[in-house]
Amino acid sequence: MKRILLPAGGALLATGLLAAGLSGTAQADGDVAHDPMARNNSDAVSVASFWLASNGAALRSATQYTWDSKEVRKVVSKGGADPDGRPGTTAPTGETKSTGKAQNINLPKTIGKVFFVDGGGKFRWCSATSIQSANRNLVATAGHCVYDTDSNSATMDNWVFVPGYYQGKTPWGIYVGKQAFTHYDFDTYEDYDRDYAFVTVFNGIQFNGVKQVDRRDYERFTGPKRSWGGHYYILLSKDAGRLGDNVGGQGFAWNQATGKPVRAFGYPAAPHPDGNKPYSGVTPKHCYGNTTAKTVGASWLKIEEHVGLKCAVTPGYDGGPWLLNYSNAKRSGYVNGVTSTFADQDGNDRIDYITSPYFDGETASVYRAATSAPSGKIVGPNGELYK
Repeated sequence: MKRILLPAGGALLATGLLAAGLSGTAQADGDVAHDPMARNNSDAVSVASFWLASNGAALRSATQYTWDSKEVRKVVSKGGADPDGRPGTTAPTGETKSTGKAQNINLPKTIGKVFFVDGGGKFRWCSATSIQSANRNLVATAGHCVYDTDSNSATMDNWVFVPGYYQGKTPWGIYVGKQAFTHYDFDTYEDYDRDYAFVTVFNGIQFNGVKQVDRRDYERFTGPKRSWGGHYYILLSKDAGRLGDNVGGQGFAWNQATGKPVRAFGYPAAPHPDGNKPYSGVTPKHCYGNTTAKTVGASWLKIEEHVGLKCAVTPGYDGGPWLLNYSNAKRSGYVNGVTSTFADQDGNDRIDYITSPYFDGETASVYRAATSAPSGKIVGPNGELYK
């Protein structure tokens, strides 16, 4: 079995126990592996209420995915990219007409954080984006932000996506992961040349507060609820709608030529290897530049075909999108990579490079499989469990 240390996540993680039974054994169709996350509406409500209880205390206490600074080394230029077919694109959704040229970078509404629980019970997050799909329910991120490489058997626990996240605030709701789609080689062998994932999410949930009720109403209510001290409470929630309807979805591009300009987004937070900590992880940051004309490799990570981008961000940026042909006026482009690893090219113990798997036809196969998977609502019009 090909075993690869987690480049951007450091110590390998085991599955947490806070949502036991929500993950299952992966299934594969050719190059595509698909793993269940929250299996049904009841599971999804439990996951959402876990993160939003106590006014989002769990969200606010989460930290960026753990990483090991010893893995931040110099990457090596290799041969050119190896497309396995003709270039292709899928257009983004949620575009608006341009009204002029903007001088500053307009951050896309689609980006946000994915939150999950690690094997030590700690609350973690990575960066991610909403991406276009027919069901308006798809998130793109790094594979190591979805799949538990330590146990080699299950996805991360309590996995949710929060677009536009800011210090416990969920402006467009919280979206619980339903099914994860990864490349078979990542799911089975932890092959970081395939470190990407596409996750279908249920409709969003927004919680509007808590209402105290009597025991009879508490027992009849099928939505999220809590009881303590002889008192009974129901969580007032509502359906926030589909992810893509609320924030749009970035396009998708594969088998593209390298050396093109991209704009990368994410939430850097960790310190550099030398201990310097320039980022808080509170607000998203962006980098702009041409990807490497050649692919890059990292022998100690068994990476053979990544593309690189000069960018001095730190972990927490993991899973953030690399957008090709980004329109500042429309706030949209084409996902042509996700941040996977971090590198120090000049040896000064500061990260100055990030890398992404090269998106080819096999990436497109994983993406297409995910776009056809439905999800649906979690709660009904009165906050009850939707059936």
